[in-house]
Amino acid sequence: MRYRTRVTAPAAALIGTAAALTVGGAAQATPRDGGTPGAETLGDSVFPALGNDGYRVSAYHLDLAYDATTKLVEATATLRIRATQPLSRFSLDCLGLDVHAVRVGGRSASFEQADEKLRITPARPLPDKARVTVCVEYTADPARALPHTAWVVTPDGFAICPQPNSAHTVFPCNDHPSDKADFTFRVTVPGGLRGVANGLLCGTESLDGGRTAYTYESREPMATELVQITVGDYVVKERPGPNGLPLRDIVPTARAAALEPALALTPGLVEWIEQRLGAFPFETYGLLPCNSDSPTAFDFTGLETQTLTLYKPNFLLQEEKKIGSHMMHELVHSWFGNMVSPANWADLWLNEGHADYYGLLYRYERGWTDSLGYSTFEDRMKWTYGVGDQWRHDSGPVAAPNEVNLFDNQRYTGGVLVLYALRQVVGEDVFHAVERAFLDRYRGSSATTEDYIAVASEVSGQDLTGFLRDWLYGTRTPRMPGHPDWTVTPVSSSLATPHSRRGGHWHENSATL
Repeated sequence: MRYRTRVTAPAAALIGTAAALTVGGAAQATPRDGGTPGAETLGDSVFPALGNDGYRVSAYHLDLAYDATTKLVEATATLRIRATQPLSRFSLDCLGLDVHAVRVGGRSASFEQADEKLRITPARPLPDKARVTVCVEYTADPARALPHTAWVVTPDGFAICPQPNSAHTVFPCNDHPSDKADFTFRVTVPGGLRGVANGLLCGTESLDGGRTAYTYESREPMATELVQITVGDYVVKERPGPNGLPLRDIVPTARAAALEPALALTPGLVEWIEQRLGAFPFETYGLLPCNSDSPTAFDFTGLETQTLTLYKPNFLLQEEKKIGSHMMHELVHSWFGNMVSPANWADLWLNEGHADYYGLLYRYERGWTDSLGYSTFEDRMKWTYGVGDQWRHDSGPVAAPNEVNLFDNQRYTGGVLVLYALRQVVGEDVFHAVERAFLDRYRGSSATTEDYIAVASEVSGQDLTGFLRDWLYGTRTPRMPGHPDWTVTPVSSSLATPHSRRGGHWHENSATL
C-alpha cells in the first residue's frame, strides 16, 4: 500500500504565504505582455543543459514517504521561487520522476515532461519579482534505470549521491550550485527503519500503520547537489565536537561497533582544520556509512553531502593512516564546496584542489606516506609538477574541464599544485589570509575562479591575475616559483590518463587515497 503524507508545518507556511503572487507583500497584476518562457539553462560551461533561468529558488520542502513493499517513494516537492522576469512558463530539472500534479500559487498548473525538464505553465503568467510557491506531486522508483541517477539502492532502503548533476532524479529542482536555497525535509518510513536528511532533526511523528515521519531542517543555504536523504536500518550516534559542535553519525545498526574507531576520529579532524579555516560553518557534522557493500552502489569512497559525508562502509574499517587523510579531504568540503559552492562546474578545482591540499597537509604532518610513497608535501608537488604538461594534454587546464574529464586528477592534485604555486609567491601567512578572506566573502553563496583570483590579488596587495590565469588556464605548466630546478616531463601521447568511470563521472583521483 502506498501512503500519501500530509503537508508539514514548514511546507504549509510556504503554501500559505503564496496563495497570491506577491512582491513585497502586495498582489501584482498579470504582466500586460503575458511574459515569456524562462530559459532552460543557466549557461554552465560543463553542463549547459543544467539549471533554469527566469526565477530563483529561496526554499525547498521535500516530503517523501518510502514504501518497503513496493520500494517506491511517494513525494511532494514544495518550492518557493522568485521570478526574475515576467514568466509565461518556467521549467525545473526533472528526470525519471512520475509527476502527477503541479500547483503554482495554490492553483493547478499545466505541465509536460521533456528530456530532463519539467515545463510548467501557471494558470496566470508570473510578473517580474513575483514570489510564489510551486508544489509538485510525484512518484519515484529508486531502482529505475536512467542515463544517470542519484539513487543508491540498499537492501533496506536507499541513500542518494546527487553530485554533480543528478539531484533532479530525486526531486524537481533548479539543479545548479549557483542557485542555493534553504531546505526542510519530511521523511516517512515503515516501522524498523529510520529516515535521515541534512541538518538537524526538529520533529518526529508516530503515524498509523507503525510508520514514523522524521523532519529535518538545514540552517544554512544548500546547493541541490549537496542534498542527502537516506532510509534504512540505521542508528544515530552522537558525540561532542570541538567548541560545542554537535556531531552525529548515521550508522548501519549491525556495523555500529565495528565502525566506531573511524567515527571517533572526527573530533580531532574538526579541531585540526578549524585552526586553519575557522569555525565549522554548519549546525552539525557526521559520517553516513551507506548500508551497502555492492561494488556498483557508487563509484567513489566518500561524498560531501552537506552536514553528512556518505562513505563506503568497508573503507572506514581500515586503520587510521589508511583513512585519515581522505576523511580530512571530505571534511574540508564543508568549507570549500558546501559553504562556498562553485558558481560553474568548471570551478570544481576550488572544491577538490582545496580538499586535497589540506588532506595532504594533514597526512604528511601525521607522518603517513602517500600512495606514491612520498612523505613530504614538497616531494609530492615536485612529482605533480613533473607530470603537469601531460595532465594538461590529457585533461585540459585545471580550471577548464569538460563533462568527460571533470573529475580527472587535474581538478584534484592539479588544483593543489596551483595553490602551492600561489603560496610560493605570496608566502604562507598571506596565503592563509587569502583563504580566510575568500571563505568569509562568499559564505553561503557560490563563487567563481575569477572571484578567487580577485581575492588573492586584493589580500596580497599585488595583481596575481596573470600569474593565476597561467596556472589555471594555460596549456603549458608555468615555472614553479622558488624551485628553478624543477622540470616538466615532455608530453607523450601514449600516456593518456583514463577519463571516465563506469557509466558516470566520478574518479578516485584524490591524492588523499
